[in-house]
This record gives sequence, structure tokens and C-alpha cells, in this order.
Amino acid sequence: MQPLDLVRPLDFDWFSHIGTAAFAFSGYLIGARKRFDLLGVLILALLTAIGGGMIRDVLVNRVPRVFLDAAPLYSIFGALFISWALKLHQRNKGLLYKLFIVADSIGLVAFSIAGAQVGLELKLNLFGVCILAFVTAVGGGLVRDMMVNDVPFILHEDFYGTVAILTAILAYVLASLNLMNPWSLWLLFGGCLALRLVAHTRDFKLPRFDE
Repeated sequence: MQPLDLVRPLDFDWFSHIGTAAFAFSGYLIGARKRFDLLGVLILALLTAIGGGMIRDVLVNRVPRVFLDAAPLYSIFGALFISWALKLHQRNKGLLYKLFIVADSIGLVAFSIAGAQVGLELKLNLFGVCILAFVTAVGGGLVRDMMVNDVPFILHEDFYGTVAILTAILAYVLASLNLMNPWSLWLLFGGCLALRLVAHTRDFKLPRFDE
């Protein structure tokens, strides 16, 4: 998996920052929709943005990145400042929900790739790579939804967790075939993001167990 070493330093940071900013943005939008105060919105955005990464780092027995590197915090506060400057909290709920879906989808795919890259760097097998990608992608959103007493997306959006797993599998295949490079990673990001948005729009569902 030598190509991974060539792309990770730059692209891991890119996907990590994209995911962090997108999830901070989604946390802000949920806080605005729920009419939280300033502190409530800040806490919600922080936990959404860093929750999945912290759980992932604990699983692989390392200090969470946010405790060592201030860059994720810059991404979070930058996203919050832009959201506040655009006065998104004053928009109607319909627009807030649409923006939330886009931001949450971007964060989901970006963190799936970032989590998969951590697993590949540690030379984990396919299962391990999928678990790290899944936890990184859905952990923050799970914490966010539970804090605001909503049903977590992972439990009622069929193609939410599925997209995270598919992204991890494709990343593993790329690495196994020595095809992982900046271009393939960005193509993977764009393709999986499109899949998530189309799945939400068309209401794709996995087979269910009937009574």
C-alpha cells in the first residue's frame, strides 16, 4: 500500500477539515432550527464535528487529534463564523433542512474517507477499515441527534450508514490495487457524495423485515 503514504499527509488533512467544517455547519443548523442559545449551538457544533474522530482515535489507542492539533478547531470556528455572518439562523426551516442535508452528506463522505485512511495506515483488514470509517462518519452525528432528542439518522436513513461502508470498501479496494492517489480519492469523494444525495432525494431503502 505504498501509494497511501504518498497521498495521506495532504489528502487526509483535506478530508478531515472538510468533514469537520461540514459537521460543524450541520450542528449549527440543527441548533438554529431548535432555537438554542449561543453556548448550546457551540457545544452542538463542537461535538458533531469532533465526536466521531475522538471515538475512532480511542478505538485505535491514540490521543484524539483535536487534543494535539488546533487545526480542527480553526475549521469549526471558521464554519461557525461563516454561518453566523450569513445569518443562517434567520432563514426559514425549509431552507435550513436542505442546507443541513447537504452539509451532513459532505461530512459523512469526507469522514468516511478520513476514517478509512486511518485504518489503511494502520494496515487493518477490510473489517477494521470499515469500522473506523463508519465510526468516524456517524459518531458525531449520532451524538448530535441524541443531544437534541432526535432519532439518529443512522437508524432511519437507510442509505446513511450504507454510504459510509461503501466508501470504506472502495477506499480499501483502491489501496489494495495500488490505485490510491489524490485523483482517485477526490473521485471517490464526489461519487459517494452524489450517491448519498441521490439516495436521500429518491428515498432509497434497504430491504426491511416485514411483520
